[in-house]
Amino acid sequence: MIKTFASSISCRLIHFVKNFAAVSIAFFILTVLHAATANAQQSYFTVKGKVADKQSKLPLQAASVFAQNTTFGVASDADGNFTIKLPVGGYSLVVTFTGYETESVRISNSNPENENLLIEMSPQQKSLEEVSVAISNEVKDGWQKYGVFFTHNFVGQTKFASQTIIRNPGALHFYFSKKRNRLKVLASEPLTVENFALGYTLKFAIDSFTYEYGTNANLFIGYPLFEELQGTPEQHEMWEKNRQIAYRGSMLQFMRSLYNQTLDEKGFELQFIVPNKNEEASIPLQNLYGALNYQKDDSTNTVEFMPNQPTLIVIYNKDKPEQAYLNFDQTANKIVQVSSLLFTPGEPIVIEQNGYYYDQTDITTNGYLGFKKIGDMLPYDYVPE
Repeated sequence: MIKTFASSISCRLIHFVKNFAAVSIAFFILTVLHAATANAQQSYFTVKGKVADKQSKLPLQAASVFAQNTTFGVASDADGNFTIKLPVGGYSLVVTFTGYETESVRISNSNPENENLLIEMSPQQKSLEEVSVAISNEVKDGWQKYGVFFTHNFVGQTKFASQTIIRNPGALHFYFSKKRNRLKVLASEPLTVENFALGYTLKFAIDSFTYEYGTNANLFIGYPLFEELQGTPEQHEMWEKNRQIAYRGSMLQFMRSLYNQTLDEKGFELQFIVPNKNEEASIPLQNLYGALNYQKDDSTNTVEFMPNQPTLIVIYNKDKPEQAYLNFDQTANKIVQVSSLLFTPGEPIVIEQNGYYYDQTDITTNGYLGFKKIGDMLPYDYVPE
């Protein structure tokens, strides 16, 4: 689930190097060895369970079971059983089945019930057509009218987003409410999104995408599953370079750095926005982790934090903003990447060791991080080489 906001509106193809065949083969072998080494260094835990109809209790075969925002997914067998092996950390385990409501349950390696899950699914209560009546009339030729706008707010407008394609736009249905000045987008099937910059295909089960024209806020609720694209050794090298670029300064790196208390080392500076007479002022944090009310629970390997102020300025000083953002917001800082995170007052955020955090709807992103959308998204199991 991802929540974004656009204040100034901002609120997540193939380059290759020619080489001799022998060198390409050697690089490919080296890449495989690197991947194998990285995998060997990671620790995993196993999740087992069963998918069944909630009313009849009968098993559901071929239900899609995956860890949201990762490359890990399986299908349930004839008895509804599934087994999935995941790197240590936390995830939203998502289960989808045609004609049924999507189910999601939070899991982590510290959960003792990991190998005895029962996922009971309920039939969808309303069809897509019935839902649309309650919202507004469907816009004819919706993709032609809103396709570019939707792509900018869903995929993004960055360099990597420009190399990302929605393969089945016909699955999207657009509904506009004049009374609420709101655009709502539903999908009749999971979107297939191919990112040729980062080397992923995303299967994105979208519950809804909503854009409020009055506040420039957009909220989309969905469940992406990443799949690695097949490519040449040169493409894999390019993809890894681009993934490292996308990772630097990302929300994923920020949450991992906060978890590990390495924010300064990784290039993050934090400030609070506080009222000051008739205006607001930004104040650097002196006692960084104290101001965030940082607390680590070693028994669950989680970190809980709740900033003293609801608006947190995040400055990433190791990279400049990309040109697409500077074109988008000509008032933006041109030296460092500046974002703001708006927290729901009184609601702590919990971070797992892989950077997964919840509840994700309790944070609204603005500025540079808000500008980054699906086209710059990395899975939670991504680890830079």
